[in-house]
Amino acid sequence: MADAEEKMKAAVIEHTKPSGIRRLIRASEHSLKGLRSAFESEAAFRQELALAIVLIPLGLWLGDSRVEKVLLVGSVLLVLVVELLNTAIESVVDRIGLEHHVLSGRAKDVGSAAVLVALVLLVTVWALLLFP
Repeated sequence: MADAEEKMKAAVIEHTKPSGIRRLIRASEHSLKGLRSAFESEAAFRQELALAIVLIPLGLWLGDSRVEKVLLVGSVLLVLVVELLNTAIESVVDRIGLEHHVLSGRAKDVGSAAVLVALVLLVTVWALLLFP
C-alpha cells in the first residue's frame, strides 16, 4: 500500500514539475540560493571568491592567447566549483549526523583533498603559463 502511495506522489510531482523557461528560472533561483548559502556559511568559499575576483581579470589581461586566458580563468573557476561540491558533501554528512563516523570523516577529508588538488592545479597552470 505504501509503495502505491509513493508511486502516486512521484507521478503527481513529475507531472507538476515546470518545464521550459519556467524550469530554467526555477533552476537559476536554486543556484543563486546555493551560492548565497555557500557565501554566508563558508569562510573558505569567501576567501576563494575574493581570490577569483582578483585573478580572473588578471588572467584575462595576462593571457597571451585565448587558450592561455581560458586556462588561467578556468583553473580559478574550478577551485570555486570544487569548493561548492565540498560544501555540499559536508552539509549532507552533517545532516546525516554530527557524531563521529569513519565514513563521514573520510567523505569530508576526500572533499577537502579535492579542493587542495584544484588549488595545486591553479598554482601549476599559473606558474607554467606566466613563468615559462
